[in-house]
Amino acid sequence: MSSSRVAPPRRLVELTIDGEAVRAPEGSTLLEACRGQGCEIPTLCYGDTLTPKNACRVCMVEVEGSRVLVPSCSRKVEQGMVVRTDTDRAHHSRRLVLELLGSSVDLSIAPDVARWNEQYGVRADRFGPAAEPSEAGERDALVAGEHHEPTGRVAATVAQPTKVDNDLYVRDYAKCILCYKCVDACGEQWQGTFAISVAGRGFDARISTEYAVPLTDSACVYCGNCIAVCPTGALAFKSEFDRRAEGTWDEDRQTRTDTICPYCGVGCTLTLHVQDNEIVKVTSPHDHSITSGNLCIKGRFGFQHVQNRGPG
Repeated sequence: MSSSRVAPPRRLVELTIDGEAVRAPEGSTLLEACRGQGCEIPTLCYGDTLTPKNACRVCMVEVEGSRVLVPSCSRKVEQGMVVRTDTDRAHHSRRLVLELLGSSVDLSIAPDVARWNEQYGVRADRFGPAAEPSEAGERDALVAGEHHEPTGRVAATVAQPTKVDNDLYVRDYAKCILCYKCVDACGEQWQGTFAISVAGRGFDARISTEYAVPLTDSACVYCGNCIAVCPTGALAFKSEFDRRAEGTWDEDRQTRTDTICPYCGVGCTLTLHVQDNEIVKVTSPHDHSITSGNLCIKGRFGFQHVQNRGPG
């Protein structure tokens, strides 16, 4: 008779968050502890299925005894820790980061950013007009055989024209904040394909395929797991991209229905996003024990046959 092993319970750590005594499991992060108390801390680079990279620096909080602000997404709770999330110093840091990002990256479709901008009084225009596209972005486009007019904005440190080289998803790096979540999802943390990585250094850094080849010529297997973790819409379903261009994309009119993927026996849960009686994209719950938000090409993109109505 086989028996399953159960992990031992984690010890609870006592700390103080914004003057309130809190108990959190040992090994959890300040972000998890704060969210457990209903305290919202903005973050862009954090992914609940990925190892924190501390890239965006929007989630900084004050910890008593620390000389500098600490990233709540990766700092672990400690016994007796005193944390302050709603201070002038924390607000100033978040406002400045959002202004710097907003002055160089298109965050117009990033969830919650507009609300955070209003909450923290963000004025991205005080850093001057949007920078011109850099030579690196144009070079990638030329190598990939593409030509697009400059967008007038830069993607974090390097502008790149929108890349539409397949029928499944689009890469709009004018929205990229270099959070590296897509690189981790494609690489060692989930898919193990390593189709995309960081090219260049310093101000020349950008997300790219090897030698900037089109996605169709790369190692990409079109699982779309990079799309699932992208926080800004830099990676998006082609169906979403086309509808946004037409002005018909409306998430308020979309319904979500969970079902089981029919393609194999693994049992992945699919969340169908439906608008106007048409599936517009497919996701998977991040807390699902099988998928952890990840899918294969069939599960994420193989929905066209459902609405292939054919000739009348």
